[in-house]
Amino acid sequence: MAQATAAATAASDFSRLSKRIRQAGLLDRRPRYYLIRISAVAAAYVAGAAAFPWLGDSWLQLLLAVYFAIVFAQVALVLHDLAHRQVFTDRRPSEILGRLGGNLAIGLGYGWWMNKHTRHHANPNHEDLDPDVAPDILVWSPKQARNARGLARLIGGRQAFLLYPLLLLEGLNLHVGGVRALRQPWMKQRVLEGTLLFAHFAFYLGVLVWTLSPGKALVFFAVHQGLFGVYMGCVFAPGHKGMPTLTGEAKLDFLRKQVLTTRNVRGGRFTDLAMGGLNYQIEHHLFPSMPTPNLRLAQPIVQAHCRQLRLPYHEVSFVASHREALRHLHQAGAPLREKGRS
Repeated sequence: MAQATAAATAASDFSRLSKRIRQAGLLDRRPRYYLIRISAVAAAYVAGAAAFPWLGDSWLQLLLAVYFAIVFAQVALVLHDLAHRQVFTDRRPSEILGRLGGNLAIGLGYGWWMNKHTRHHANPNHEDLDPDVAPDILVWSPKQARNARGLARLIGGRQAFLLYPLLLLEGLNLHVGGVRALRQPWMKQRVLEGTLLFAHFAFYLGVLVWTLSPGKALVFFAVHQGLFGVYMGCVFAPGHKGMPTLTGEAKLDFLRKQVLTTRNVRGGRFTDLAMGGLNYQIEHHLFPSMPTPNLRLAQPIVQAHCRQLRLPYHEVSFVASHREALRHLHQAGAPLREKGRS
């Protein structure tokens, strides 16, 4: 009886917050905002594509490689909003634009990413259920470190020092993840997804080889994909890395599960733009379909609600968020360092 009462109280905690958010109109669509944002990102992409043949076989292309790393990340952030139905209420236009922007434009498998990200939202920072904290290359807790195998066991003890060099490979990892998912039984429209992905790869590599000398093409590829990976890692990592992880049958209601495992990044309009609104990660996790520009407006409501419940609401600067993540990674790898000394 007591457990049922506690569960009902916890559920009502989120219900009251949700009611305030709806009354403020913060779940309403923002079509004008997304029309401007998507148009601006598309224009930036087209401008870069037009500049590439104009520059020709020149080392100035490396500036364009940096530019395209930023543009690819901004496309990915728009895809994130599409996947959460922030742009369209209907699934079909979201998937059409998502596959064109993801698979074809930047080589990121929309179906794979959506499946992975949905599981992350359902159980953030859960060591058994969140694919973002699976002990693949990095370990996120001492328990994972003690059970680590393969590459995670090899580098886990020094992983905090290797995080940013590894992020240089994250762009390639995102491409590979989309390709590998084509064999999974849960993948929908695998022929379409695969066709668009490989069309991107063929066009991207073909243009590099056709326009640039082999050396310049290789350097362009390394700079572009490396910086794209670093950008993506620096946007998505601050939201959860270094926050508490969950295991087993965690006894947390939705509100507490999302707030306690999530971190906000403090900043102004530039931070909002650079991170695509994901600096308001707490608000985003509580209301995934909330349009990006409304997250800033929802923050004071969520903060006040958390204060009423005496629920910790964690917000730090961008630099501090990375410092906390690195400290956590170093602590998580401690068992592997101890094994190395024994």
